[in-house]
Amino acid sequence: MPELETTTSTGGTMTQAKRDLQREKRDAQRAQLRPLINRRPELYDEDDYSSDEYDRMMELYNGTLASIDEGEIVKSRVLEIRDNMVVLDIGFKSEGTIPLEEFKDHPDLKIGDEVEVLLEHLEDQEGSVVLSKKKADFMRVWERIRVAYESDQPVEGTLVKKIKGGVVVDLMGVDAFLPGSQIALRRVPNIDELLGQKYEFKIIKLNKRRRNIVVSRRVILEQERAGKREKLMKDLAKDQVRKGVVKNITDFGAFIDLGGVDGLLHITDMSWGRISHPSELVQIGQELEVKVLDIDWERERISLGLKQLQSYPWKDVAEKYPVGTRVQGKVVSITNYGAFIELEPGIEGLVHISEMSWTRNVRHPSKLVSIGEAIEAVVLKVDPNEEKISLGMKQTEQDPWMVLPLKYPVGTRINGKVRNLTSFGAFVEIEPGIDGLIHISDMSWTKRVQHPSEVVKKGDAVDVVILNIDSDNKRISLGLKQAEEDPWLRIGETYPVGTELSGKVVRLMDKGVVVDIGNDIEGFVPISQLPTTKAITSPADVAYEGMNFDMRVLEVDPIHRRIVLTVTNIPAEQPPRPETPSKIIPMEEEQGLGA
Repeated sequence: MPELETTTSTGGTMTQAKRDLQREKRDAQRAQLRPLINRRPELYDEDDYSSDEYDRMMELYNGTLASIDEGEIVKSRVLEIRDNMVVLDIGFKSEGTIPLEEFKDHPDLKIGDEVEVLLEHLEDQEGSVVLSKKKADFMRVWERIRVAYESDQPVEGTLVKKIKGGVVVDLMGVDAFLPGSQIALRRVPNIDELLGQKYEFKIIKLNKRRRNIVVSRRVILEQERAGKREKLMKDLAKDQVRKGVVKNITDFGAFIDLGGVDGLLHITDMSWGRISHPSELVQIGQELEVKVLDIDWERERISLGLKQLQSYPWKDVAEKYPVGTRVQGKVVSITNYGAFIELEPGIEGLVHISEMSWTRNVRHPSKLVSIGEAIEAVVLKVDPNEEKISLGMKQTEQDPWMVLPLKYPVGTRINGKVRNLTSFGAFVEIEPGIDGLIHISDMSWTKRVQHPSEVVKKGDAVDVVILNIDSDNKRISLGLKQAEEDPWLRIGETYPVGTELSGKVVRLMDKGVVVDIGNDIEGFVPISQLPTTKAITSPADVAYEGMNFDMRVLEVDPIHRRIVLTVTNIPAEQPPRPETPSKIIPMEEEQGLGA
């Protein structure tokens, strides 16, 4: 079918097919330009534009949009900077905004600056362009990160902030996660000290969709250590002296980096002297010369020494501190048995508790000395092989026991305070720190004392007489009864033979009974002088403790301190007999009595 011809406004001809194609093209163009009606209706009038004009207008309009697609990085210009927002122009129909915090790496951002952003959406529900600088930064460096990950190449980053489980690392402008276990070869005690530092990292995990990047510094350190360790294994040997850097300090020592391998400098190998903590001698980062004491490659342990590079202080110590030398030192330790005195770094002596005072009964050294106190002492013994020096504090003063015999001759009468009671006597203070003993047998002339508490009490002031002083054994014997006149010298006058008196049984002996006749005087009734009509073998058959007798003096012997009595009558009124039979005492245990 022949094509139909028509006449155009320019005088030309056009087939019907061409005319229909042109119409469809104009309709499409009108549809694209229709959004402009609402914005500039006065500029849009279909009847006023020819086909060529439509074409030119579409070229202008499409030129503003052709290069802008969602998901692309585009250039933008800063229009406005608000408190928490940056307004950007990307050359599109509307403006876009990005939170100001995404420009933390542009502290000098100003209006008119050109920045690259990611066009996420051409418009949101409010008709605004959705932009992101953070995502643009991520996409810009992602390719470099991916290449580094796939090629196992290290990348440089900065530790930014501490978070739960690790640290955020700024990696080429994007955030990566550094787990706490991947920070170093050993646990880092204070991560805050590392913030702001730049290090090289290996990317160990990558997920673009979740924008998840995990890095490790430990991997690099392990590779470096492996290389250095291999070299060090060839060079390192026992007894070598090497330089190292203090890497870490603990309560028991310090770890020294020898150049790829760490060695332990134990606190006991730091100084010949006494130290409380390794930080007293070394600090982290300090360079030291140390001696290799032992190497165990299987357990990866290297023992180091610092004091081994110093002279041995116990060499010639006997010549330096001969016995009898008076020395000064500082108390560095106190135990139950004495105090250790530092004479010089590495040289300590022990003052035993028994060598602290001539007179005081020291229960614990802390009663006399304290840590850090400077004291004076005398060298008593030196043993270089055992590294021991025995010191004495009391030897710096004269031994008061040596002058006591001159100060208190036997027979001297003094007054003292009862400090303590025992089953065998009482201790009386002669002067501060010096006590004497009153034995129970020296407490009464006439009475058999069962316990010192019958005569004296703790705290009593008593007059005593010096009986003996043993300076070597530090003993003083005192007499309480000797401070009074011996009543036996006149007892014959007080109780002549034939005197009638009454008394009470106080003890049963195997050969008689002891009775109290008053005035702290005891007499003895032989078993033959007890009232009985039949032969008896024990005084318990007739008498008991507490029983009252009327008696008569048969004999008075002042020399042997004895009064012998006979029972003349048993009063009717008597205390009840004890349920428990009285103990019968052998005559050999009783002094001053006889049958």
